[in-house]
Amino acid sequence: MTEPGAEATTGDDGRQVSRRRPPQYWLLIVLITAEFLAVAGVTIGLVVELFATRPTSYAAGIAVIVMAIVAAVWLAFIVAGALRGRAWIRGASFVWQVLQFAIGIGCFQGLTATPVVGWLLVVPAVVVAVLLMLPSVRAVTGARG
Repeated sequence: MTEPGAEATTGDDGRQVSRRRPPQYWLLIVLITAEFLAVAGVTIGLVVELFATRPTSYAAGIAVIVMAIVAAVWLAFIVAGALRGRAWIRGASFVWQVLQFAIGIGCFQGLTATPVVGWLLVVPAVVVAVLLMLPSVRAVTGARG
C-alpha cells in the first residue's frame, strides 16, 4: 500500500516501490539542472564570442560550439528524464559526471590553470555521482521506459 500522493511502481528488482521523491533526489535534480544551465550559458557565451572577436580558426570555433550544443541538449534530456524518474538517467548522468570530473581535473594543470573552475566542476561531479548511487535515488529511478 502506498501513501496518499505517492505513486507506486515496480522497481529494478520487481518489488513494488513508492515513487515519493526523497530530498537527495531533489538535490540531484537541482545539481543536474545547474549543470545544464551552466553548459547552456557557456554555449551562448561561445556563440557571442565567435561573432564578437576574430577567431584563429572559424572551423575550430564552430566545432567547439557544436560540441557545447550537444552537451547542453544531452543535459536537457537528463533533466527531463530525472523529473520523470526514468532509470536511464542514472547511466547518462554518470557518464556526464565522469566527463565533467575529467575536465575539472584538467583545470588544475598547465599554464592556464584555473583551480577555482576546477573545483566548481569536480565537487558537483563527485556529489552527483554519489547521489546517483544512493538506494533512495535508485528507488525513485526504478521505472523503465
